[in-house]
Amino acid sequence: MELSPIVTQPQRHCATRSFEWQTELCDCGDDCNICLCGAFCYCCLGCIIAKDMDECCCCGPSVAMRTRYRTLYRIPGTICSDCLIVTFCGPCNLCQLKRDIKRRKQLGIF
Repeated sequence: MELSPIVTQPQRHCATRSFEWQTELCDCGDDCNICLCGAFCYCCLGCIIAKDMDECCCCGPSVAMRTRYRTLYRIPGTICSDCLIVTFCGPCNLCQLKRDIKRRKQLGIF
């Protein structure tokens, strides 16, 4: 009986949830740096996200940016829910977007 040598190491498999948000809206504890930036430098975080998405920073954080991102990754939701989230949970919205972008970059799907 001949044994063949192992030539590749087993890799940990990370299940991707590509059709849903990578983190919940209020999961600020997942990345404290993003949370602090969203709380104290809301406009800066909006510009960083706009740059990540190849958008113009001048428009600022908007419903259109969230809807575009959600549509791009086929994340369930509606324009109405996007509007409510951006209006009433603005900083949490930006933090969620940035965490999601960061996670998708790590997974190689951004």
